[in-house]
Amino acid sequence: MFAVYSQDHQYHNPRFELVDGQFSPPFEHPRRAETVLAQIREISLGHILPPRDFGLSAILRVHDEGFVRFLQTAWNEWSLVRGEGDAFPFTWIGRAMRRDKVPETSDGKLGYYAFDAGTPITSGTWRAATTSVNVALTGQELVAKGERAVFALCRPPGHHAARDCYGGYCFLNNAAIAAQAFRDAGAERVAILDVDYHHGNGTQEIFYDRRDILFVSLHAHPRQEYPYFSGYEDERGAGTGEGYNQNYPLPWGTDWTSYREPLEDAIRAIRNYSPDAFVVSLGVDTFEKDPICKFQFHKEDYLRLGEAIARVNKPTLFVMEGGYAVDELGLNVVNVLVGFENAC
Repeated sequence: MFAVYSQDHQYHNPRFELVDGQFSPPFEHPRRAETVLAQIREISLGHILPPRDFGLSAILRVHDEGFVRFLQTAWNEWSLVRGEGDAFPFTWIGRAMRRDKVPETSDGKLGYYAFDAGTPITSGTWRAATTSVNVALTGQELVAKGERAVFALCRPPGHHAARDCYGGYCFLNNAAIAAQAFRDAGAERVAILDVDYHHGNGTQEIFYDRRDILFVSLHAHPRQEYPYFSGYEDERGAGTGEGYNQNYPLPWGTDWTSYREPLEDAIRAIRNYSPDAFVVSLGVDTFEKDPICKFQFHKEDYLRLGEAIARVNKPTLFVMEGGYAVDELGLNVVNVLVGFENAC
């Protein structure tokens, strides 16, 4: 299996994130990608390829142009006023406030386009985020040209980024951009399976009214867990997309035994959809030792997860999302990929 990676992810290296009312060292940091890369090399999973540059056109197929322009200039605008620190919003659009006017100031734009205060923008965020997209698109291109499966080692992650907002450590939606690229390359139907601990609210929002891209997500229940306002069972799609969005929200403490049945149901739904291409938003923050999540997967469970994903039996692109137990992160990710390969 090819893996795609770029060291440019290191340009997004925030000093802090806002957690429990305090500025703390970030959970999403460069060592996450490095430990996955080291494990891929240790087991000789396959060739590691650099990404090629796809420019902005594929990004603009998914994201609002104004939002993209904001991300391009956000830190520069911030630093002119605030200095060299990381950029954080401090106010957001509330109920009954206007959404049709984009503020002129840096603070206003941050509050307009962000939906949380835990996703700092740094001097290198734009470079890292666009490289992360290029990693996903390089993987997509390889799969579209005939590779059975490719792993895109994306960082920063992407599945919380919606059409015109960012948050949850995500700026551009790598999986959604890759899925749209499959469509643009001729795939009639694309399925996305999101197995990250947190609901992929951004991916859902982007494709909510479409039937050509099926979105299926297993995640912690939004009654209990971030992002709180997205991921309920009754979110089934809208218009022509009704029925093509499926959520499986699960309670804190979910282990592999209780996860297996909804996963099998999700796999059946994807097989019945019969996609031409298959994208997996691969988060392993379901791990029992993850510092910010409350599922109870063991390391061997990720082998079983990979085996289950293989039963879709379609050309597959794995896109890296979350996972913050850094010492075990590489092993857990690679176990998914090994389980998948062994089952193919």
